Formats: sequence, C-alpha cells, structure tokens
Amino acid sequence: MSRENKTSWHVVYTKPRSEKKVEERLLKNGIEVYCPTYTTLKQWSDRKKKVELPLLPSYVFINMEERMRLEVLQDPGILNFVFWQGKPALISQIEIDTLKTELLRYETLDGEIGDEIIIEHGVFQGMEGVIIDKSKNQTSIYLSSLGMVLKFKN
Repeated sequence: MSRENKTSWHVVYTKPRSEKKVEERLLKNGIEVYCPTYTTLKQWSDRKKKVELPLLPSYVFINMEERMRLEVLQDPGILNFVFWQGKPALISQIEIDTLKTELLRYETLDGEIGDEIIIEHGVFQGMEGVIIDKSKNQTSIYLSSLGMVLKFKN
C-alpha cells in the first residue's frame, strides 16, 4: 500500500452537539468514524430518560486517507481538524482499539441495588458508584461524580 492510500485516524472538532450527526453522515458516505459515547440518566421536570452522550464533546475520530481532508471538511457539523505541532493530530489504531476496549470492558460486580462500590478495573478504576440496577446478565452503576451510568456484564 502506498503512503498516498494509507488511512490514519484523525481527530475533528465539531459544532456543539453535532457529534452523532457528523458520525451518521460520514458513515453514510463510507468513511470509518468513531464517536465514543456513554449512557446517562437525564432528568426533566416530568420524566427521566436514559440518553447516549459523547464521551469527548465536540470531538470525533475519523479513519481516512490524507487526500480526503477537504471532502470531510465539507460536512456542515465539522469545524476543523485538530492539529498538533502544526500538523493534523493522528491517533494510532492501538489507541483507538484501547479506547474501544476500555469503554466496553466488563467486570463482575458483587452487591445489590443501593450498594456503594468502587470500580476496580478499566478507565473508571477507583471511582465510587452506586448499583442502581441488577439483572442476571448486567449490573448498572451510577457514578455521581460524572453524572453517568455504566453497565457491566455479569
């Protein structure tokens, strides 16, 4: 594969609350995109609802060839590429895989609904949470410090 056709993970800066729409449009155009998300419980005056939010607000990772930069910038939700030392910031495949793995990492959690626990492994290691839901296959923990719910496979 020549250098010209090599894909790399780039980081783009998006308009506020545009991450998912940018991801959707680029995927529709055949471009590999990764927007890490988490699920949280949002409270409105009349109801509570679980919503999926970007882990890194206003940032999306795009795996593309360098020659596609201008094409990608045509997306109405993208403001610019993130630069590091005057060049587009590149993220290695290993770093993307690690991020995906850590966000999907599951651990067995002992306890019952209402129990306070400390997460022992992964990205959220050392954080305190409360078990808010438990089923045969999954345990949900609310991390008040981040305002988010994590789900762990049992």
